[in-house]
Amino acid sequence: MSTGVVTVAPDLGYKQIVDLLVEFGVSAVPVVDGQRRVLGVVSEADLLHKVEFNGADVHARLFERKRRRLAKEKATGETAETLMTAPAVTIGAGATLTSAARLMEHRNVKRLPVVDDEGHLVGIVSRRDVLRRYLREDAAIRADVIDTVLRGIMWIDPIEVDVTVTGGHVTLAGTIDRRSSAQIAVRLIRGLDGVVGVTDTDLVWGFDDTTTRLSHTFDA
Repeated sequence: MSTGVVTVAPDLGYKQIVDLLVEFGVSAVPVVDGQRRVLGVVSEADLLHKVEFNGADVHARLFERKRRRLAKEKATGETAETLMTAPAVTIGAGATLTSAARLMEHRNVKRLPVVDDEGHLVGIVSRRDVLRRYLREDAAIRADVIDTVLRGIMWIDPIEVDVTVTGGHVTLAGTIDRRSSAQIAVRLIRGLDGVVGVTDTDLVWGFDDTTTRLSHTFDA
């Protein structure tokens, strides 16, 4: 996330908001109160309603009427409070980039203000931040697979597993003692920054503990 967030107060005027967007090269700004609690977000789309409806008489179709009514209301707004989209869609500081990506997709937003447990703004995460995780070098990803997952979490001797990474795609070959351990390792690797996929067709295990059932015989 980015921590140097440009914010505006609820009473900041339309022209000043436009000036800030241009000056800092951003497409939206969070609206915060005196305690930096996020009240909403003003985006370029919110500001463009004034241009869209300036002097126009729009006859919207029935299914568009609610959206157009809200847009017209924003077109008359002159301060951040009357222009913003609220409540803002936010995400907690401890959330993963994967969670952020899913929330952006679900709520159809391009950015998420990041808040702490009290709802205070601590940063902002954008689609660019989410995509940046895939810019890691293959060598760094391979080191993460070996040091963090295999050796660090799974206690698997890296000499038993051959790890290759090409374009962010991880290929695993070799032997792991249990099938469940192999499955867990693959899931953990998929969650690493920069990993776009995992191939484990050449990864075998010595014991399939996912289908074995323990049975007990009791003597009468």
